[in-house]
Amino acid sequence: MIEALFERFVIHPDVVSAARRAVKRVPARADACVLRERIEAKVLRAFMDEGVAHSDLASTLGYGYGDVPRDRYESLLARVLGAERVLARLTFASGTHAIVTSLAACVAPGQRLVVAAGRPYDTLRNAIVDAPQSLVAQGISYYEVGRAPDGGVDLAALEKACETPTAAVFVQRSRGYASRRSLSAIECGDIARAVKGKRPDAVVIVDNCYGELVELTEPLEHGADLIVGSLIKNLGGCLAPGGGYVAGRADIVERVAVRHYAPGLGGRVGSSLGFGRELIQGLFQAPQVVAESLAGLDFAAALFAELGYSVDPLPGAERRDIVQAIRLGDSASLLCFARGLQRAMPLDARFTPEPGPVPGYAEPVVMSGGAFIPGATIELSCDAPLREPFEVYLQGGASRRHVALGALLAADRLAHESGLPCAKRGFDV
Repeated sequence: MIEALFERFVIHPDVVSAARRAVKRVPARADACVLRERIEAKVLRAFMDEGVAHSDLASTLGYGYGDVPRDRYESLLARVLGAERVLARLTFASGTHAIVTSLAACVAPGQRLVVAAGRPYDTLRNAIVDAPQSLVAQGISYYEVGRAPDGGVDLAALEKACETPTAAVFVQRSRGYASRRSLSAIECGDIARAVKGKRPDAVVIVDNCYGELVELTEPLEHGADLIVGSLIKNLGGCLAPGGGYVAGRADIVERVAVRHYAPGLGGRVGSSLGFGRELIQGLFQAPQVVAESLAGLDFAAALFAELGYSVDPLPGAERRDIVQAIRLGDSASLLCFARGLQRAMPLDARFTPEPGPVPGYAEPVVMSGGAFIPGATIELSCDAPLREPFEVYLQGGASRRHVALGALLAADRLAHESGLPCAKRGFDV
């Protein structure tokens, strides 16, 4: 995977040596290959059962009454995600937008929202708690259950929290941009069972961003009521132009549709605006793109582990999402990494990332990206809040070789400007 890159790009010799060791550290795993094949077969089965026709790609404009590609796409997603119903719309500006809309639909002023797996990612918590027009400011009650010592979910504390009347329980599946491990679909099911044992009527909502098609099953198949995410991450296959989705129990999805549009309209309006082909074809390609991303991130984990950095997940470990955390130790190294990664981008490679304010974050954030769909983190990118423990979050990648190149150029920049941990400690590289 990497020798062809060494022919075209000049890389620091210490990084080259570490990369060759890294390749040996992550040989092809038969179980991972079988998993990827089963996930792709699931999506292929959905397309065959749905009977998608070329005529299904022609869309409407305006109100979107009877928009065929929209309805076909939502039906396909329902098959793939194990949902009774899906609301997948371009009018969701982001995954955060879809999540907040869902929470507002399920938790009325005066009711209580419990967060089951520690503090949500910064932008979402800001929208729920801290922003001037937050859900808390509108009258909902909010309670967070911290993580267990092993980084998992503290089910005993969650059950105790649910002894108080609770309208909904929110679960963040991915690590987001924080030092926490991501949750499996099965662990999301464990949360749902713990909640339902105390509060059968509480709605369990899972933020599924970054996790779709990484595992064979999704949280709905293990007892969650609703999953929410972005269409320009895993499910977009690098083609979806925007949007978000809400999937799960039909009655709850309808509540979200009413909140998003208007009472009496629900999900019967909302045009696909001529993007039906991109949405449907992106879903068809999504399993292959996610598999490539995971393979590339596994190499990146091995490379930076060889260079002396702490990484999570470890190379070869089972993955729950398309995010790789790399602990760099200081803000200067974060900037070096982002600037090195930027050189690998298909767009804007000549630009230099600088830290700056991001809505919802208290600290400056440095980002690297050059996606064809801005914000599509299934394409290669990284984000790093400038705060302890100074971790960078590498995500996505449409091909494993592109992820590998990005990791190599990031390490090369670190080697030239910051010095690698192995060199600082006198390791023989």
